Amino acid sequence: MPRFLRPLTRTVTYTRWLHLLCAGAFAFVCAAVYPGLSRPTLRDWALVYLVPVPLLALAGLVPLVRRAEGLQARLMLFPGGHARVAGHGAESDVSVAPSASWRDRGRTSAWLVVRLLLGLTVALLSGQVMALVLDMTAAAAGTATHSASVVTLPGTGWWYGLLIPVTLFVLLYVVVGAGWAMARVARTLLGPSSAERLAALEERTEQLLERNRIARELHDSIGHALTVAVVQAGAARAAGDPAFTERALDAIEETGRAALEDLERVLVVLREAERPASRRPTLQEADRLLDSARASGAKVDAEVCGPLETVPGPVSREGYRILQEALTNVLRHSGTVPVRVSLAVADGRLVLEVRNPLSTGAASGAGGTGSGLRGVRERAALLGGRARTGPVGDEWQVHVELPVG
Repeated sequence: MPRFLRPLTRTVTYTRWLHLLCAGAFAFVCAAVYPGLSRPTLRDWALVYLVPVPLLALAGLVPLVRRAEGLQARLMLFPGGHARVAGHGAESDVSVAPSASWRDRGRTSAWLVVRLLLGLTVALLSGQVMALVLDMTAAAAGTATHSASVVTLPGTGWWYGLLIPVTLFVLLYVVVGAGWAMARVARTLLGPSSAERLAALEERTEQLLERNRIARELHDSIGHALTVAVVQAGAARAAGDPAFTERALDAIEETGRAALEDLERVLVVLREAERPASRRPTLQEADRLLDSARASGAKVDAEVCGPLETVPGPVSREGYRILQEALTNVLRHSGTVPVRVSLAVADGRLVLEVRNPLSTGAASGAGGTGSGLRGVRERAALLGGRARTGPVGDEWQVHVELPVG
């Protein structure tokens, strides 16, 4: 199909035409009352244009009018599923929220006036062109008619039939241009206000933060479970001891079950299910992590100072994930080595520290992408704390301080 004909085959062209005709209908309703259109003069047509303007300007001050106009504009002015045309999200440039300020009310009033003037013009032009087409049809058939349009055809002749499609094409392209103009005006006058754009930006930021948090949750939980399973399976194969193998399988089962619970909780959040997500583990359940590391063969020496139950929920939950990531890194990069874990609550701070002998894998981060340690630092920063990770002497250290006030 030739490119210049494509606009005429799109359904949105005709929904825009209908949108414009609906605006002109209000002017004709007003004209039926005043000034009357029995024999309209130029002054009468000027009144047809001007009489509805104050009424529409006042209507635009009603907050819900903006929402109604926004919904109409989205449905009829922009490509989408309703028009069987692949959309590009342009309808999102039109707000469907009620007016929240006098500036929004003024823009809505301006939109109604522009829609009236352009819509009435298109309606009058469409009526005149249709009347002209009827005159041309009669003239092509050799029948003299009383002209229904403002154009008087001189005589009759078959060649008038050739002008009919040309006239209709001109009308359709005028409609295409008017519809395009209305879409541009809609983006300007019905577009989101500054407050709406700021709210949308804040919502988008919250979504990105939530996605990052979920990504960290999955990395820490699933990564820990897989690391424990790999280490346990390798140790059981190397030991060749049925009793040790039994303990290793128990550890793998327990760790896998905990990972499945975390995965189910994250999936509930992603699906936005009505039922609440299961409770996230806190530092009061840190023994589960320590026992899992010990079952993997690591020699874990833990020291807890201060009441962990007084640590606020968000800090305790993030502290649990930080400890989980630190122990996972030890098992992944250093294997079954002695590990010292310290948890202290004092002076309005939670201090979490994990130390293990430095090895080549831990020093270089071989086999990893560093996303785990980056997640530790991000968690600490989001809570207003700080984290240090890296070699200290002949040991690898993860040192985190979080405010608990």
